[in-house]
Amino acid sequence: MRYHVLACDFDDTLATRGAVADETVRALERVSRSGRRLLLVTGRELDDLLAVFPHADLFDLVVAENGALLYDPGERTRDTLAPPPPEEFVERLKGQGVTPLGVGAVIVATREPYDEQVNDAIRDFGLELQVIRNKGAVMVLPPGVNKASGLATALRRLNLSQHNVVAVGDAENDHAFLAAAECGAAVANAVPALRAQCDLPLDGEDGAGVVELAELLLSGELDERPIPRHDVLLGRAGGDGGGEVRLPPYGSGLVVAGPSGGGKSTVTTALLERLIEGGHQCVVIDPEGDYAEFPEAAVLGDPDRPPGVEEVLKLLESPEQSAVVNMIGMALRDRPAFFAELLPRLTALRTRLGHPHWVVVDEAHHLMPAELQEVPIKDVRALGSLLMITVHPEALSPAALRLVGTVLAVGARPGRTLAAFADALGRPAPPGDGLPEGGVVLWRCDADRAQPVEVEPARTERTRHRRKYAAGTMSKDKSFYFTGPANRLRLRARNLHTFIELSEGVDEETWLYHLERGDYSRWIRESLGDDELADAVAGVERCERGERDARDSLRRVTALIEERYTLPSEPTKYDPDHDDR
Repeated sequence: MRYHVLACDFDDTLATRGAVADETVRALERVSRSGRRLLLVTGRELDDLLAVFPHADLFDLVVAENGALLYDPGERTRDTLAPPPPEEFVERLKGQGVTPLGVGAVIVATREPYDEQVNDAIRDFGLELQVIRNKGAVMVLPPGVNKASGLATALRRLNLSQHNVVAVGDAENDHAFLAAAECGAAVANAVPALRAQCDLPLDGEDGAGVVELAELLLSGELDERPIPRHDVLLGRAGGDGGGEVRLPPYGSGLVVAGPSGGGKSTVTTALLERLIEGGHQCVVIDPEGDYAEFPEAAVLGDPDRPPGVEEVLKLLESPEQSAVVNMIGMALRDRPAFFAELLPRLTALRTRLGHPHWVVVDEAHHLMPAELQEVPIKDVRALGSLLMITVHPEALSPAALRLVGTVLAVGARPGRTLAAFADALGRPAPPGDGLPEGGVVLWRCDADRAQPVEVEPARTERTRHRRKYAAGTMSKDKSFYFTGPANRLRLRARNLHTFIELSEGVDEETWLYHLERGDYSRWIRESLGDDELADAVAGVERCERGERDARDSLRRVTALIEERYTLPSEPTKYDPDHDDR
């Protein structure tokens, strides 16, 4: 379900000449019974509203005075969201015979043609006030106070997100209100400018339009309607044209696939940055600590302490908080079970509150391997949208593959990556002619062809994998093994800290054997994806060949690593793979 909130204007939207039809009330009741929340967002003063509308208790919250007052019908509480109007301003308007003149907790309201007296008083007193018009009405409020700001306060009170709101209105003061919602609808009697700019022009007038909107909401039809202004920028199409390539923010099943060091994390980070900046709550399931330094989200878990499911859910109660679930402190064998427990809990959270909006699963082939017949979800919309990152698309569970609608192949030979994915899915691969030998290629699985994409880079650089590679536990296939020339040893370095510890303890013959073969720079390049450090270590390997000075080369390699990575002063308290040799 995409929309968890219906937010309605009152006059000339819900009501016709101040009265709400029984059919409209019944439609609101049906929406409420569906588990959705109802918000009333009006320019009226609260007492005036309650005097003419006996069904205010249908709504979870009422935003009155055009965003300046929040009323809880259940608790009968009123909270003003801005300072009251200056007394001298109100008295001057009264003295000038301005009528009608409504004075609320914050708002001062009259009608044209008294806008001239209002503007003169604001100027003469040097007040910082704004004038808002609404079909002949003139409303005076503090700057920044409008229906959109009131809606935002109400949503925060309920732990809900604007990305789960459909809002409906009719007048000039509803522009910001509709723009703040995921979907903004305008009834048929709305002012032309509002209907021209809204996402959904309705056929019905007043309450009939709200009934129409309620039917679209309850049938699920509204969920399927695209709202292009919210599509997330990925980049620009390669080749001719170079138009923007965007992804829908809801219902996307996306795979980012490609070899190690090919740029999967770079693409994912750029997409995550734009999603979070756009107000989407994202959850990154991070088995190996690759996103432990992502600045836009709170990180739960570290090498010494695995995350807990309840801890994750508590953090995500607020839609303004995104999270990285760092599983690096958890034994490899325990990670799939933790993931299988967490994912249904995330779907339950979304059922209740409408978020998270995106779930990102790194190393998805480890958490949902090909041998797994079922995965914890059947439809990506249960999570909002799902992004899976993998080196091996063919190693993903077929049940996970069925959730995918778009593939981003990253790195060298993206055509080969797409072919592997298509084969795993049992579909014909898109033709490889015209595809680049490297970079990023997008394939929408229902399309005949794939297209190169120049990904819009993230605005902030991030240091990839540093905590993981310095102190975490890397998988067996990415660890370094000291074997020596006769394979007498099999000492596994699970991270850079243990690499340095072990290198200081191995005999000189073993150290020099790997040095002269270029094994150290190869490991850093292929497993850590750090080309800059790999080039520097390769320089040491070239210089030391024939010199046979183990101590000097060890000192130089160690210095290069410590200069680039922050190593712990002591070993981590918990080694999740202590029995995994």
